[in-house]
Order: sequence, then C-alpha cells, then structure tokens
Amino acid sequence: MLAPGGIHWLSLLTFFGVAVAAVGVGLYTTRVVRTTSDYFVASRMVSPLLNASAIAGEYLSAASFMGVAAMVMAFGYDVLWYPVGYAAGYLFLLLFVAAPLRRFGAYTIPDFAEGRFDSPAFRRVAVIFVLVVGIFYMLPQMKGAGLTFNVLTGAPYWVGVVVVGSVITLNVALGGMKGITYVQTFQFWVKIFALTLLGLGVMAVTGWYGDHFERVSSSESPRFAEARVLAHQPGTVLKLAEPARVRALDPVVVELPGGEVRRPVPGEAFSLPAGSTRLVTGGRLEYQAGSPVPNAPEGDSWARPFGPFTSGLGYPLIFTYSLMIATVLGTAGLPHILVRFYTNKDGEAARQTTIIVIGLIGLFYLFPPLIGTLGRSLTPELYATGETERLLLVLPSAVGPEWLSHLLEAVVAAGAFSAFMSTTSGLMVAVAGALAHDVYARTLRPRASSRARRLAFQVSAILAGLIAIAAGIQVERFAINMLVGWAFAISAASFFPLLTLGIWWKGLTLPGAMAGTVVGGISASVAILATMWLAPVDLGASESLLWTLLAQPAIWAIPIAFGTMIGVSRLTRDRVPLDINLKMLRMHVPEQLGLRTEYIRE
Repeated sequence: MLAPGGIHWLSLLTFFGVAVAAVGVGLYTTRVVRTTSDYFVASRMVSPLLNASAIAGEYLSAASFMGVAAMVMAFGYDVLWYPVGYAAGYLFLLLFVAAPLRRFGAYTIPDFAEGRFDSPAFRRVAVIFVLVVGIFYMLPQMKGAGLTFNVLTGAPYWVGVVVVGSVITLNVALGGMKGITYVQTFQFWVKIFALTLLGLGVMAVTGWYGDHFERVSSSESPRFAEARVLAHQPGTVLKLAEPARVRALDPVVVELPGGEVRRPVPGEAFSLPAGSTRLVTGGRLEYQAGSPVPNAPEGDSWARPFGPFTSGLGYPLIFTYSLMIATVLGTAGLPHILVRFYTNKDGEAARQTTIIVIGLIGLFYLFPPLIGTLGRSLTPELYATGETERLLLVLPSAVGPEWLSHLLEAVVAAGAFSAFMSTTSGLMVAVAGALAHDVYARTLRPRASSRARRLAFQVSAILAGLIAIAAGIQVERFAINMLVGWAFAISAASFFPLLTLGIWWKGLTLPGAMAGTVVGGISASVAILATMWLAPVDLGASESLLWTLLAQPAIWAIPIAFGTMIGVSRLTRDRVPLDINLKMLRMHVPEQLGLRTEYIRE
C-alpha cells in the first residue's frame, strides 16, 4: 500500500529507525573499543550464545531473508537445496574447522596461511582471495538494499545502494568487530521476528499453510482472482499455457507467438494466445478475472524436485549437485564467518557456538519456504512482471485490514535492512581486516602502533564500502541467490581445501597449499565472470554442458584444488614445516593441556 506520492512512510521510518539503532549501538560500543584486538576479534571474549546470534545475523543475508522466499515462489521446491546447503555448511564447520581454527589463535585466514606454513608470501595470496570473496558476497547485499529502497520510496535502484552502503560503512568504521557483534545479534532477532510475524499474520487473515499449498500445487497455473492492471517493461515476454483475455490501457505493440505483430489501442480488448508473446513496447494491460497468470509455472512442476529452476537446463543433476557442494563447503571458507570463531575464548566455546548457530539457522529457514508458498497463492502477479524478488516487500499489501498491512510492511522493511546490513558489516570487517591487518600491519608497516593500525582499519572499511557501493550499482540484473551461490563457489574452491588439509593433514606443504588455493580460486572466479558477462548463447546456450559447468563451477573446481594441493605436496615432501607436529598438537589437543598460543598478540 503506497502512501500519497508513492512512499511507504511507516516502512521508511522503520527502515531508518533500525539504521539509527544499529549506528547507535556502534557508537555506544566505541566507548569500550580501545585496543587493536577489540577492532579485529572483540578481545576474544564473546560468549557462545552472543557469538552464535551474531554469526547467524551476518550469515542470514539478503539472499536468505528475501531471496529464498522469492525463489521458492518462482521455482517451487526445486530450490529448497539453497536453504538446505546454507544450513548444512555449519556441520562441516563443526566437524572439521571451528575448534582447531580457534586454537590456532589468529585474526584472519591470511594469518592462518602464514602461520601454518611460515610464509609471508602465502599471506599475500590469501589476502587476494579474502578480498575477492568478500567483495563478491557484498554484491547481493547491495542488490537487496537497492531493491528495498526502490520499493519503499520509488527512488532509483542506485540511490538505495548508496544510502544503505554509506550507513553500513559508517557503522563498521566506528565500532570494528566489537561494535558489530552487538549490532548483528540485534539484527538477527529483528529478522526472525519479521519473518515470523509476516508468515503468521498473513495466514491468520488468509488461511493456513496447508490450504494455500493445496491450491498452488494443483496441476493448473495460478489465475487472477480479480481484474488486475499490470505495467510491463519493453521487451517483456509473457509465456502462457492457455489464452488470456486482456485490455490495453496504453498504446502497445505486441509480437504474438507466430510472429504476427498487433497494435491494440487504449481500451481495446484482445486475447494473448498460448505460447510466448513479446511486448515490443511497454505499457499497462488489464487482465480479466480468471485469466491465467503469465510466466507462472504449473503446480505439478512447481511442487517437485528438478522442476522449473533446473528443468530448462541440459544437465539439471550436475547443476543441482554443484550448487549443493558450493553452499555446503563454501560456508566453511567464508572469511567473514571464520573470523568470528576467533572471537571465542577457546576451541570448546567455538564448538558450542557452532552448535547453537545450527539451531538458530534451522529455526530461521522454517519460514522462507512458507512465505514463498503464500506468495504464489496471494501475489501471482509478480510472475507476470518478473518481480518475484520483491515478494517480501509486496506480500503485506495482499492482506487486510489496512492497519495490519502497514504493520507487516514496516516490520518487513526493518528485517530487510537488518539482513543486508548485518551481512555486509561482517564482510566489511573481513575485507577491512585483510587490508589493515594483513597488508598494512603485517606487510607494509610491521612496527605500526596500535593507533595507526586502528586508523588503517577505519580507512580500509571506508575503501571497502566505496568498492561495494560502486560494484553493487552494476549488478541490478542478477538474481540475489545466484550472486550468493557464486561467492560460495569461490570460497569453497579456494579456502575450504586449504583449511581442511591445513588442519588435518600434516603432509600439506607450502607449494602444495599455495598452488591449490590459486588454481581453485582462479578457476572458479574465471568461470563465474564468464557466466556473468557472456550471454548463454556465447557459451553454447543454457542447455549445454559448458554453460552448466561455468555457471556452477564448484563440482569441478574443488576437486582440482584438492588434487593440486595433494599432488604438489607429494612432490615437495621436503618442504613440510619442521615444527608441524607442534602446530598440529596446538590445533587438536584440548586447551587444558596448555599447548595453545595466540598466533597474533596485542
């Protein structure tokens, strides 16, 4: 429901209210942010519950809050692999990474790379991939920010990216890790409250989940319950399984499936035939009540695996498995998540934190599939306009009474801001930490004072924010979850093999680790960039094996990285660090034995 002038005033006030609250928490914590350790790892004294809430807050990004529900609406159960993979990734963290990594006692992944292999050069290589993964993962958050701001205010997409990006950058620069720990905890509970209230509020008015699911999973496509006016952009393609009666409200040029071109005048009623109709010029069309909704997948396809999302691909099984591998293994290599385990006081606390995170994330993911189903039932017009990513922002307007609709809109706006702010804050800390700690303090000026290092962190945070804003403006055309999946693939191909073998195999050598990280990371990055900037027709179309392997590179890039690390390490056995047994003991034995040391000291 739009206020006069097209602005959701209550939602906008709530949106900025959350922003002010977050910045206020950041400012408050600056009173206790006094040391370098405060900025980078919150003095390593964060409790498991607080840290778990902060991890869940920064992990559950715009892709989880907005993207999963939107993809369930658009493609059905075919995309439930996304939340399954996002949650399952923490099992790998729990089993293989969390506690040993904390016992190593560093600030960042580059710290681990240097300390495990006694190589400053490897630190610089690791920094590069921290920056690539971090900046890449900021892109979907910026996309969510621009989209939300556009819906709330009608302002251009880029305005939202600039406004929200600036607020987040300010918050990170002020408080560092200690500041955003409390901010992200607050934002996690805002997000879960928003989804819970939206789901229960909509069902209380329109009926419970089972009724909606039964209706939308039938063999028929969704239909308009009443006459509906939709504005279409030039070039829009309307796919129909059966004809639909419409009336032109603007002068439009329509190219029918057989190639015939029609030019209906305003007020003229005509039929859109079955097949694909292209609107050469944009304009408003009024769909009659009972007409099928264009571009909506049929219910029997929507409610089964390998449905609309992958059925159009030539190799849906490879695509799905590669996506699952990326989301599960990529979690264990995300630099902004891993740095959080350094904020626990010891390995046992890190393990407890991971267990709590699994529970919190599982609770959160109960709601996006439910909301996606409600969206298919109540707002099917989003299929016709190609705007399913706006589902959470539009769904409240489908229910009454008016006060409830406005309340749900405001709560969702607060949750949306929390989603992209919490994740972007964590990413910005990881990127700023890589620049300030790994590049400046450990490479350029090893003797820099604590004050100089904190200033370097703040400057780096501002630089990272400017890069994220500039890049975020360029990705409006890409789906949020697709961008996130690509960031996970790069993380899985670069850092997951390094951490797994570096923690568990003492035979891993510096040449092997460096070669595998570079080969895996570059392979995944090049494949993804090719997919982003080349049209599918340039890669043999989306049905080709080449396009599938480039769009989802994890299935081959990760084995190449592991194989390279193992193979090169076998050829360079004499390069195993002399103190490897002591390092392995420090990572794997309980802290009570007194072998643990902090790799980075104040």
